[in-house]
Amino acid sequence: MAFRDHLAAATIEEGETSLIHEMLEHSQSTNHAMTIFNKITECPGHRSAVNMLTRDRLCAAIGIEPEAYIDTLGWAMTNPSTPILIDSEHAPCMENVAVDVDLTAIPIPHHWPADRGRYSSASIIIAQDAGIRNVSFHRQYLRDKNHLVVRLVPRHLRTMVMNARSEGREVSVAVVNAPDPVVLLAAAMSFNENIDELTIAAALHEKLYGTQLELVELPNGVQIPADAEYAWWGRITLEDDDEGPYVDITGTVDDVRQEPVIAIDGLTHRNDPIFHALIPGEAEHKTLMGLPRAPTIKAAVNEVVNCVDVHMTEGGCGWLGAVLKIKKERENDGMKAIEAAFAGHKSMKIVTVVDEDIDITDPVRVEWAMMTRWQPDKDTIILSDQRGSSLDPSRYSNGKTSKIGYDATIDFGVEREGFMSVQ
Repeated sequence: MAFRDHLAAATIEEGETSLIHEMLEHSQSTNHAMTIFNKITECPGHRSAVNMLTRDRLCAAIGIEPEAYIDTLGWAMTNPSTPILIDSEHAPCMENVAVDVDLTAIPIPHHWPADRGRYSSASIIIAQDAGIRNVSFHRQYLRDKNHLVVRLVPRHLRTMVMNARSEGREVSVAVVNAPDPVVLLAAAMSFNENIDELTIAAALHEKLYGTQLELVELPNGVQIPADAEYAWWGRITLEDDDEGPYVDITGTVDDVRQEPVIAIDGLTHRNDPIFHALIPGEAEHKTLMGLPRAPTIKAAVNEVVNCVDVHMTEGGCGWLGAVLKIKKERENDGMKAIEAAFAGHKSMKIVTVVDEDIDITDPVRVEWAMMTRWQPDKDTIILSDQRGSSLDPSRYSNGKTSKIGYDATIDFGVEREGFMSVQ
């Protein structure tokens, strides 16, 4: 199923909409309804979609219950599959190919007034270098008609680029917008080792859609999902330029940095294309950041205690905070779960652990568990001088932070009935 196949429930906005701030303003006025903008003032013939991938919408789109997505993603991580390569004449994304590049004609939005300009935030980067493929999210500032400046966070792609630069080489890449949601989820995953995320997407395709993930090869040799709405191919060059400011997932403005420049050599898109115009700092952004982290956190916690579920909290921006549901079997299970969760996702600064009877997606129920089961002096872990997330504006100047964990589980060995909710 392609990206556009998941937009059946979207509201259609037929009026003229500018890509300069107006998509954001419309989204805010509709409580962030899933919307397709059919008439983009600056980009005739192109459409844009926002707010597709909230947690519930994403689970509905890929045909899975919210409670089951963590284990499904976890299964795919341990059961990768191989995508298939098809000819370009059979690939929907190759219906319109151009080497006369003008990215300004594509509805790349300028959402927040505080942003540097137009940003492609939902587009994934597929890089191939030295026999290694990496698929990941890195925001891209539209500098001019055929150049982007990419914020490379310290993960595998940045390492790939730095290694190539040390040898004076550029890295071949494709920037892909609006592949199907399964590919987006796989691209948002983060692993300790360099795993080809398209093999994870292929496994999810087979399990959830009953189909194989089809790829097509672009002129620079990079292979991309064949049914994506847009793709442009090019090179991460040896040049750096200013990137930022940018309103990030925390709703605060990220810094200006010198970051690598991508030169675009050609572009392609489907007929009547729909650009995925993710709004930074809103629910869709938090979903794509947070959902793929939950399986790795659960796997880390399961090594020491029985972890039932993990929820990346909205207040924690889908990245900095989590609630864990565990089946408590020993007195210190709650504390062990906290320590394992921090090790499993080093960007987190707050972890709360609760029992099986708590709905971890309901902040009121989580707070209730704390107020009735947690004692601050014995059920709290505070860690100092820890590695912090670059997304946390409160981190210290050296990049370090402190972290806190709350064990809001019922004390082991007590009569549990007196602690259980009657609601």
